[in-house]
Amino acid sequence: MNKPRILWTDDEIDLLRPHIIFLEEKGYKVETANNGLDAVEKVQKSFFDMIFLDENMPGLTGLETLTRIKTISPNVPVVMITKSEEENIMDEAIGSKIADYLIKPVNPKQILLTLKKNIDQKRLVTQQTTSAYQMQFAQIGMQINDRLTFDEWQDIYKKLVHWEIELSNSDDSAMDQILSMQKEDANKAFFKFIKDNYANWFEYDFGERPILSPDIFKQRVFPHLDAGKKTFVLVIDNLRFDQWRTISPVFNEYFHTEQEELYCGILPTATMYARNSMFAGLMPLEIEKMYPNLWDDDDNEGNKNKHEEELLLKQLERHRRKETLYFEKVTGLKSERWVSDNLNSILENDLSVMVVNFVDMISHARTEMNMIRELANNEKAYRSITLSWFENSSLLDLLKNLSEKDIRLVVTTDHGTIRVNNPVKIIGDRETNTNLRYKLGKNLNCKSKNTLEVRDPRNIYLPSRNVSTSYIFAYNTDFFAYPNNYNYYANYYKNTFQHGGISMEELIIPVVTLIPKR
Repeated sequence: MNKPRILWTDDEIDLLRPHIIFLEEKGYKVETANNGLDAVEKVQKSFFDMIFLDENMPGLTGLETLTRIKTISPNVPVVMITKSEEENIMDEAIGSKIADYLIKPVNPKQILLTLKKNIDQKRLVTQQTTSAYQMQFAQIGMQINDRLTFDEWQDIYKKLVHWEIELSNSDDSAMDQILSMQKEDANKAFFKFIKDNYANWFEYDFGERPILSPDIFKQRVFPHLDAGKKTFVLVIDNLRFDQWRTISPVFNEYFHTEQEELYCGILPTATMYARNSMFAGLMPLEIEKMYPNLWDDDDNEGNKNKHEEELLLKQLERHRRKETLYFEKVTGLKSERWVSDNLNSILENDLSVMVVNFVDMISHARTEMNMIRELANNEKAYRSITLSWFENSSLLDLLKNLSEKDIRLVVTTDHGTIRVNNPVKIIGDRETNTNLRYKLGKNLNCKSKNTLEVRDPRNIYLPSRNVSTSYIFAYNTDFFAYPNNYNYYANYYKNTFQHGGISMEELIIPVVTLIPKR
């Protein structure tokens, strides 16, 4: 293994000889320069893993040398060393993107710590992360096999997401595979948990069962309105918990997190059911009975979600709420900018709700476009694209503006998504819906035992097209494919992100309350 190469620049370099010998004994190769011009010349001719730079040198100053070095090699970590503790010098150095800042006199252990933090961090983080996950691996494995409550499943999913994100930042691919296998085991057990418990939840009042889609406004939005706070609800369609954890640091630049929790979406974990249920405050069967003109049996998702604002108004009316409502669906850049530009008039209302479909659009585009599939070829890349979109969208400008207001921000979603890889044959009639993770129709026939079949949809408060209608839900990473052209569709949809079925990723989803820092 090559020794890390260090360049140490100081006009009194001879006095630092003991420090240099110490570092060489620790396995570092150290070159020296006693002025800024020599340092710049060395950087032009060679590569260094790190540069130590004295701030106060005759001729070219440390800050001037730093500027030239960054022009030549912008990614090399530079540590500024100075006698001065003046704040303006620190600000200028930090603004120039130094890796660290040390005050003279420095001792060898300070230097060594800085090197480890900036050069060896990746390796050390990988070692520590791997070791920490190995310690929790057995504990999580034992929990998975217990009889768990939904709260305990939330805890397991949080741990798995935590380790998934941590290990994705390390170089240990073997542990990635082990985590993937443990996540698959967890999803198999979670499927059994849902199969055994989901239908029973509808016999209990809120508090004796998990919070579900129809509870979101009543339990997590209306209390803020009752406290006299204007409330902005941001619904990001198809947002998984790991994606939320990836974008949440950006929110936390402007907001404090008052409450971050997970709730259980409803089956099917599809927009047309889950989001209508959230806005109506009712299960789909109840919507069909109470507001038949607002429930459409058309298989087209867009048609089934065209009455969301009306359903939310009906919910406000049922609860005798008098708040004024602003409602907007954002499907493109133009809508985002319009909302941001009209923020003040929007916030004249007590309750503002915005639905953003971008993450769902990524999921669909990834299925249909090879370029997007390659860009988001795994969960880490999928999270990265979500973060990149968020950081560069007008939505971020909107949130910055919201952080200046006395409001409560509630961020949530209607369902998550899972990357599927195991095709399962199913037979259905012509009226069977097209979703890959659940099927709705007559005479459905699937040979796989790893499905949840609901022959009487009323048991889970779902509408039926006729008396012989049933639902079948896929589990874990399975997806349904018809025998006709089976191989083509199995290969086309394999390794795509889908929703509608039963998995932790689809059902255990975030609802977060944030308070502006200002």
